[in-house]
This record gives sequence, structure tokens and C-alpha cells, in this order.
Amino acid sequence: MDYPRPGFESKICPPESLATRAAALPRPLVFTNGCFDILHRGHVTYLAQARALGAAMVVALNTDASVRRLGKGDDRPMNPLEDRLAVMAALECVDLVTWFDEDTPLARILEARPEILVKGGDWSTDRIVGADEVRSWGGTVHSIPFAHERSTTALIERIRR
Repeated sequence: MDYPRPGFESKICPPESLATRAAALPRPLVFTNGCFDILHRGHVTYLAQARALGAAMVVALNTDASVRRLGKGDDRPMNPLEDRLAVMAALECVDLVTWFDEDTPLARILEARPEILVKGGDWSTDRIVGADEVRSWGGTVHSIPFAHERSTTALIERIRR
């Protein structure tokens, strides 16, 4: 028997379609990005808090090559982009999920034109890529403090022990 594809897969948006699909989302639009390699409580809490700042949210994921360039280790990401996109798209708080291969998500930010740019508490607002651009069109930039101290790197180390 053939089963239908999960509906959440429609939230996966190739970069070349992002501008059009993001423009159709309710506003204000929230944008965030990251690796989101092994999703944990810290991630999902952060994502829900970010989404609560607006009417819709776009999440941009680093490609596998982009993750490796971040210096997290030769074996990272543990989950390939295709899997990370699917898991992210399955979250209720996420309206669209896309990706970027560059070292920063600036191109995706410019394409989505969010009113609200968000990163986790380990990023001060003056270090958030795209902050100047989002502020230039009247948007706001937020650094959300961690509610749960969790780390994918620490989780991987614990599993390996």
C-alpha cells in the first residue's frame, strides 16, 4: 500500500522559492537559523519562544558542508540536511524551513525580509548576521536567553561515553 507523503514536507522550501513563499506568510515574520543537528529540549523551547514573537516563522539550516566549516568536528552534522529539514518542518511552530550553504544566512534573510530576526542567547544582538539589514527596513532583532542549558556537542559526547 502506498501511503501519502507527510503534510509537513510541504514546509520544506528550496532557497530559490524562499522570497515568493515567505512573502505569502502572515506578518510579522520571524526568521532564525542554525544547524539544529540533534534536536533537543533547548532547541524546541527556543524555537517556540522565537515563533511567539510573530505570526509566522522561517528557519534556515546550515548545509552539511556549512556545518563542517563551523568547526564542530569532522563527523558533524550527525544528521544530514535532508533529515534535519524534515524534523524541523514537522514542528508546529515552523512555517517554512530552507537552507544555506554559505557561512552565514544573510542571503536567506534578504530573500525572506523578516520583521523579526532571532538567535539564541549565545549571540548578542550586535553580532547577529542580518541585524543591520532587518533594522534598516524597520524590523527588530532579539537574542533569546536559554531556558534549558543543552548542547548537541555535549549530548554526542555523552552518547559516545
